Amino acid sequence: MSLIDVSSAATPGPRLVDGPALWPAQAHTPTVLGRQLVVERGEGSYVFTADGRRLFDGTAGLWHANIGHAHPELAEAAYEQMKRLETYHIFARFTNDKALALGERLAGISPIDRPKVILNSGGSDAIDVACKLARRHWQREGRTNKKVILSREFAYHGLHAYGTSIAGLDFNREGYGTESLVPETARVSFNDPQDVARVVAEVGPENIAAIVTEPVQGTGGVNPPAPGYLEAIQTICRENDILLILDEVITGFGRLGTMFAAERYGIEPDLVTFAKGITSGYAPLGGVLVSPRVWEPFYVDSPETPIFRHGATYAGHATAAAVALRHLDILERDGLIPRVRELETVLENEFAQLAQRQAAVTDVRVAGLLGGVTLADHLKAEHVCDDLIELGYIARPLRGNTVQVSPPFIISNHELSLFVTALEQAITERENR
Repeated sequence: MSLIDVSSAATPGPRLVDGPALWPAQAHTPTVLGRQLVVERGEGSYVFTADGRRLFDGTAGLWHANIGHAHPELAEAAYEQMKRLETYHIFARFTNDKALALGERLAGISPIDRPKVILNSGGSDAIDVACKLARRHWQREGRTNKKVILSREFAYHGLHAYGTSIAGLDFNREGYGTESLVPETARVSFNDPQDVARVVAEVGPENIAAIVTEPVQGTGGVNPPAPGYLEAIQTICRENDILLILDEVITGFGRLGTMFAAERYGIEPDLVTFAKGITSGYAPLGGVLVSPRVWEPFYVDSPETPIFRHGATYAGHATAAAVALRHLDILERDGLIPRVRELETVLENEFAQLAQRQAAVTDVRVAGLLGGVTLADHLKAEHVCDDLIELGYIARPLRGNTVQVSPPFIISNHELSLFVTALEQAITERENR
């Protein structure tokens, strides 16, 4: 793959680069074109590229390949379902058996008691629905001023209109002509509950519909919550009649060693968004768990009962639901969520030793099988991750000069140690250049 100069030689200014028709996501295109790795196959914790590389997938794709790649049972589940019924929509009187079964399964493992389950196609969809539902709740209650959605500094909630608007990463909100695509949003501190209380007081609780937070921030730099932070957020919400939305798109389905992070941290949210780990990425699926406080008014047997206008063509997709059901079976049968708790200890020990040996490592953070290694400013995480690829490992640079570590749950202790050893080698070699 080459860079093609399509500008005229007589034309001043930077040359135009070109490449494949596919526009790469989340990329500064001039710096990735010609350097893209074409992944054509996966097997367990490894992916294989078109140019013959075998790479350990140290990020589980985008935090999702929890049971590894190319698992035959999930391929079989999709195949068998497609032979029977690829999907049918769930609008109005229609539904399909797999969507119904998945709803019941999710209600049984939900951190919310007696939830209703909204299904859609992914995490960004889920955030859009949850924020709209929070506002719809208060409009239905007659408290029409409650429209503002608060989110945390460094937060990432996808890139649909609402996710873009509540992003705590400023670069994801820039360039659209306004500070926020949806105007009624504001940010709070990512670790200081006193700042949250201050912003709530300034905006006015009578104007705030919800606070949305990741239990552990992912793209913002792998930031576990400060001790007591989530509990304080929950208290602020309860005392000020604000809905609490927990974004478990990354943390749900075992990434922290519990089915949901809400269990690990003892939080009782009003809404939970999920995606990624529900299918390990084998089918695009996401959704929202909704508490009785929010769903019951929409289920009252009356002609005056309002409608919440949600739904998309692929909401409740039968094949995606079949894959999710089989995936949940595998998580349980193979004991993969308890395994995450064991791996957390291994990762903590490996990171602690790495930090002791490498002065360029300024901080390490672990929660479940989520890890972040922050590097000194002179050592760029992007460069270290590029060097890791040459060593046969995939990691990802994140905000705060952080290297992301979030491998599949099927990784062995030895493979995890080798991954951290390779990271140290990349740091050392880059330091010695």
